[in-house]
Amino acid sequence: MIKLDRIQEELEAVQNKEEAKKMEKYMRNHFPFLGVKTPERRKAVKTVLKQERILDFQEIRPLLQELWLLSEREYQNVALDLLGHVKHFPKESIALIEQLIVTKSWWDTVDSLSGNSAGNYFKQHPEEIKPVIDKWIKSENMWLNRSAILFQLSYKETTDWPLLKQVILLHSDSKEFFIQKAIGWALREYSKTAPETVATFMNAHPLAPLSKREGSKILKKNKTEVSK
Repeated sequence: MIKLDRIQEELEAVQNKEEAKKMEKYMRNHFPFLGVKTPERRKAVKTVLKQERILDFQEIRPLLQELWLLSEREYQNVALDLLGHVKHFPKESIALIEQLIVTKSWWDTVDSLSGNSAGNYFKQHPEEIKPVIDKWIKSENMWLNRSAILFQLSYKETTDWPLLKQVILLHSDSKEFFIQKAIGWALREYSKTAPETVATFMNAHPLAPLSKREGSKILKKNKTEVSK
């Protein structure tokens, strides 16, 4: 069983106040930091994990919640590191994933939770996609909207294109930077698999300049035409 105090001991042993100031500035001072860089953080987590390469979601659920309550941002990122070792997500785990998305929300945690945790969850429980994504995309919480757009980032040829189009069009007129960016990111990723499909969609629908710019990066590189 992984203990919270062990994680704290490992991270506090390598904390760096100067790095913490830089990290806090980069994250617009939304969160305090210990000043532990990603490689050092993951090394500390690896030390705690030892032989536990595959984690049981239910066993680490309390630990994930404890980590999310701590002030320093590294602890939320440790929770994400641990979630990366979970191979099977039980059906009810989406409730905690959603809770984490809407708590202490910023792009660093939300993007991992949506693209990795939720993305893997929905691959295992495809019957949950429609009810959950319908809830998220219609939510007043912007981070749930972003998660609904991004959860298929790694799906490639298994992407549900009609669904992706639907969630994009529901927010294509959004003035929110993080939504415009998410739309462009989702389109850019899918354009690696279906460039003509994405180009046709982008030419047929008005999108924010940021969304179009981000979404067309791969297409322009490969000289697939997208109207301005």
